[in-house]
Amino acid sequence: MRTECTPKPMRFARLKGRDVVADFDGGTMTSDAGALLLGATDRAIGLVDRFAGCFSDGRSAGRVVHDVATLVGQRVFGIALGYEDLLDQDELRHDPVLGAVLGRLEARRRDCAPLAGKSTLNRLEHAPTGAHRYRRIGHDEAAIEALFVDLFLDAHEGAPARLVLDLDATDDPLHGRQEGRFFHGYYDCYCYLPLYIFRGDHLLAAKLRRANIDASAGAVEEVARIVGQIRARWPAVEIVLRADAGFAREPLMAWCEDNAVDYVFGLARNARLAGRLQPALDRAEARGRESGRPTRLFTEFRYRTLKTWSRRRRVVGKAEWLPRGANPRFVVTSLSPAAIDRRVLYERLYCARGEMESRIKECQIDLFADRTSAATMRANQLRL
Repeated sequence: MRTECTPKPMRFARLKGRDVVADFDGGTMTSDAGALLLGATDRAIGLVDRFAGCFSDGRSAGRVVHDVATLVGQRVFGIALGYEDLLDQDELRHDPVLGAVLGRLEARRRDCAPLAGKSTLNRLEHAPTGAHRYRRIGHDEAAIEALFVDLFLDAHEGAPARLVLDLDATDDPLHGRQEGRFFHGYYDCYCYLPLYIFRGDHLLAAKLRRANIDASAGAVEEVARIVGQIRARWPAVEIVLRADAGFAREPLMAWCEDNAVDYVFGLARNARLAGRLQPALDRAEARGRESGRPTRLFTEFRYRTLKTWSRRRRVVGKAEWLPRGANPRFVVTSLSPAAIDRRVLYERLYCARGEMESRIKECQIDLFADRTSAATMRANQLRL
């Protein structure tokens, strides 16, 4: 933001024969010089221009003051700098650094600022699905989804041997009457339930969903799209899906098995699973009580649910005894014992999914992904 300074100098008490003066004639100043680094990064990867290419502009060309690429860049850089609200743009439209990054230091018309204000950017975000008299800027949701995967692929010079894709769902609390709002009992609030897919630090998908669904809803379609796009460029890459127990569902596991994609998912505990793990848990308890230290053992077995699963699958159980008591855990996987040891599978592969929690927090806390305050799900999906 521009600093609010007085142009008048201020004199203070002399100090050891010297005048002490505060002078504010340094010209227009900004506290967001970091935008210059973001601009240099963007020029290297072309993110904003490629993102802007997913938009269409039906406005009369002769009357356009702010082109779509400038609008998209202004919104993206504004969020990255910490200005998530459109109201902030009425000040940012005069910001010299943001103008320099976007190549708009001077206004195209005398009655306009170099950059767009909140009203123009509001039309960018609230583009309707059909024709509209006042909102003629639209966007292609499928193109935007594909762009995230393309950016990930372009960041690699060659295909890695294996990709681990992390899936998770989280709450996006709502405080208004947004389209699609539902009360979620687990999170105890009205919210959306977006689906996130990451590969390491790279965001591959952020799908906004209503909260009255299973955590895995839509995962097959999103995974199929992403895997297809990856394999179109890297046909031989090994792909592993990793997620918590909310994704251990027959449709997703069956799709993976039919499409040469491996998975390792958490598995909710039940009486049958607990019974299979009990002998190992008894041994862990005995060793733990004898040594006075936490003890962890692993076992595995073939398992099938009574109704929902179509086949028997490999389940790895963690039999852990802690000073406070037993701590059993289960995972189901398509990886064979020959491919990966049960301990390595759990401790190194599955437990590493905790890193995804940090990536989601970065999206929601650092980039305001939970600011889905628009009235429609289409607008909120674009913000997400």
